[in-house]
Amino acid sequence: MSTVVPTVSSAAKTQRVCDWLLRDKLLKPEQSESVFTHVRASGDRVEEAILQLGLLAEADLLKSLSAHYRVHFISSEKLAKAEVSRALLDMIPQRFAEKIGLCPVVFDAKSHVLTVVTADPDDADSLHEAQLASGAREVRAVLARPAAVRALIAKAYGGDIHSFALLDRQAHAQMQAMLEVYERNVVNTESMSLSMARDEARGRARERVLSEKELSRGGPATTTQGASGAQSLELLNVLVSLLESNRVDLRGHSSQVARLMRRMTETLGLDAASSDALVAAAHVHDLGKMGQYHLTAYNCSEYEGHKVAAQKAYGTPARLLEPVRMAPEAIEAATHMYERYDGKGFPEGRSGKDIPLAARVLAICDTYADLTQNPRNPFRKPLLPHEACAALAKHRETIFDPNLVDLFRHTVLGEDLKARLLADRIQTLLVDTDPEETTVLELRFIEQGFLVQTARSAERALTILAQGETDLVVSEIDLEQNDGLALLVEARKASWGKDLPWVMYTRRQERALAQRAFELGALDFVSKPANAELLVAKLKAMLDQRASVRSMRGVSGHLRELGLPDMVQVLFHGRKSGNLKIRAKEGTGEIHFVDGNVANALWGELRGEEAFYAMLRLTDGEFGLDPSFKSPSRVIQTSSEALLLEGMRRMDEGIGG
Repeated sequence: MSTVVPTVSSAAKTQRVCDWLLRDKLLKPEQSESVFTHVRASGDRVEEAILQLGLLAEADLLKSLSAHYRVHFISSEKLAKAEVSRALLDMIPQRFAEKIGLCPVVFDAKSHVLTVVTADPDDADSLHEAQLASGAREVRAVLARPAAVRALIAKAYGGDIHSFALLDRQAHAQMQAMLEVYERNVVNTESMSLSMARDEARGRARERVLSEKELSRGGPATTTQGASGAQSLELLNVLVSLLESNRVDLRGHSSQVARLMRRMTETLGLDAASSDALVAAAHVHDLGKMGQYHLTAYNCSEYEGHKVAAQKAYGTPARLLEPVRMAPEAIEAATHMYERYDGKGFPEGRSGKDIPLAARVLAICDTYADLTQNPRNPFRKPLLPHEACAALAKHRETIFDPNLVDLFRHTVLGEDLKARLLADRIQTLLVDTDPEETTVLELRFIEQGFLVQTARSAERALTILAQGETDLVVSEIDLEQNDGLALLVEARKASWGKDLPWVMYTRRQERALAQRAFELGALDFVSKPANAELLVAKLKAMLDQRASVRSMRGVSGHLRELGLPDMVQVLFHGRKSGNLKIRAKEGTGEIHFVDGNVANALWGELRGEEAFYAMLRLTDGEFGLDPSFKSPSRVIQTSSEALLLEGMRRMDEGIGG
């Protein structure tokens, strides 16, 4: 094995850093020797060697070094959230940034001061070169871990959204932040290694994933994917949705579970093959189980009849799909979805992480979809998203993996809040007794980015509409015990339905009906059958012309679902205006936005930037966005990007609290 010999400059750097840490009593002499040994053997920088050996936490290391360099520092976790604008990146070319190891993060146009993150804030020559390249009057350095600087360059310039996941093989910063809450084992060893392999060599990811699966299983990996993977999943979606058409309360259930599974695989960072296998499992998990009961992990733990039925049917999907040779992960997920985290499930009584990851995720997604869609669930009514997440949380460590429950809640509620803040996902209600028509139409709506709910009766439609979250109604005229026109009349009487966009999509073609619909304010009257894809595209264009149906609707939520830093970034990139009101046990405050930028902030006696920095620390509390609010003045001139970076730096360094 060859040994990498560090250069004189890197050796001097190692000596200097170790001397500082010895002086600060953060390292012991024998630990310093191990750092030198690691640097000589690996060629790593001294900072990375210290972190990889586990001798110091990143925050302690950066805090000590920043004191000696006399600069501020920012952690990898906070840096991973930084968004660098294209105009800022253009100030320093990518090759130059990579060569000298720094990345621009903030530029103050008034003072012409450029702030960069670098692992070498004492490298005056590099900072001077950056000044010449950017044309800035002054360049200020903020200290960061060397690997974090490289990751930011890869993310900002190259668009590599996974760059921060590769900071450190033992405890990379971004994943560590999540695993502190969700445990290091939230992903099993195989899926984690495959994900890291994909990130490390994108061009060879597919071949490497397949080869590793072949070695681990003793033969060629068999999957449903390949060149036609997307088409296979779409075919599964359509076929299973049609099979479910006779399940009155569960039409489209498997499609919903599949969408939830896809979001979870993205959050977990699974490779493409594993992700598609989990989505396939969601589509097929109920095959052969379409009897009297809906057999979710939750229901089987609550009712003996459900449990007995599931014990007879748990292996049915695997038997039905044996000739298809579906991906083993998909079959394994469907087979073991009734195992319980406490070991009291079936068929094998596995517990904890011995239950396949795919099965643990499927159990949560299946239960959540049942709780939010099925009026015959254990609560005897469809629950709101936060209510369903609360129900899952009550069974953490018994039925469900507690780490995955927390991760699921963050994923589902956080993503929904982001969409609501941006007002870019239209909540559509399909009112129709015909499952075949609505199944195809629902698929087309979802493809166009709509959120979709379905009602089979006017009574059920009114219940959903009364929640005030619907943006568009597409209704048949012929409904059980009522008709679509009467439903429209009833809706127009309520405050939530007075101006609600409404489209009649019906087999009835009488001119009088069409005229009545238009008199009641319907946007359109469409006769069946119609091309679903063209219909949805037409409706989307009509809604766009109405200047965003949700643009003036308030949004509320909890900071545990979407943190304030993420919220500020969402509003900044969406160029949103309004008043974000915060209520926490520490107090109440406001943040005023104008076209995405923070115009002012109020927190107790504080005003302006100091108030913003104080609120940025909040992790628990409620918020509400009033988009109709117009800020009277702009007190804060700093950009939202600069405010976030400074706020995160202050949190890292413990400034102001």
